Amino acid sequence: MCFLPIGDDNRDRRIVPFVNYALIAANILVFVLLQGMGSNARFTYSFSTVPREILTGDDVITRDRIVEEPRSGQIFEVPGLGPTPWSVYITLLTAMFMHGGIAHLLGNMLFLWIFGDNLENSLGRARYTVFYLGTGVLASLAHVFATAGLGLNPLVPSLGASGAISGVLGGYLVLFPRRRVTVLMFRFITTVPAVVAIGMWFVFQLVSGLGMLGGMEGGVAYGAHIGGFLAGLVLVKVFAIGRRV
Repeated sequence: MCFLPIGDDNRDRRIVPFVNYALIAANILVFVLLQGMGSNARFTYSFSTVPREILTGDDVITRDRIVEEPRSGQIFEVPGLGPTPWSVYITLLTAMFMHGGIAHLLGNMLFLWIFGDNLENSLGRARYTVFYLGTGVLASLAHVFATAGLGLNPLVPSLGASGAISGVLGGYLVLFPRRRVTVLMFRFITTVPAVVAIGMWFVFQLVSGLGMLGGMEGGVAYGAHIGGFLAGLVLVKVFAIGRRV
């Protein structure tokens, strides 16, 4: 990656961001203990968000299938969708605490570590918790409805904290547009305003999601990223009412 945020200015932080730490710990524990470091496909495919399930309210169960990758010709097995023991709508929450691999987890947790604590400091712990979960749910819904609207495969599950973290980035951009963010740019470490760091990230989401909004490219639901980011932009000022920011 030629452009990667690695830190920001925390000198005005007034509280210990316990909620942000707890969210990071929860994501790691779910991946290690419940997903078995990515090996427990049954759990993962039972608690991921499946667009058709959300649109219909029905739990969809499918068989494992053999798939051939068209470019390489490689043949591999794709696990089927497992049963969700509770309402399928619970997956809008459970999916945001699961990840597709270690790189997926580490990348998301890096962004949450950098940007989440500042938002918790400004909104307060209770409001930040609701903001994080709320934008995560809205991000998943954006993926679901974009999938349906574009006629994409409604049985492809989505998972990851990316949608909620996109909401955090949107909120951060509104509250701290000029805050200095330390980034690794090519081989150099420098600082740029948050509007540049987050703006470049958002442009990448738009470009990558062009023509496939809501779909999956390389395992990434860009529709959820864009939806979560827009939700954060719109809602953060509402959550900040009465707070000193």
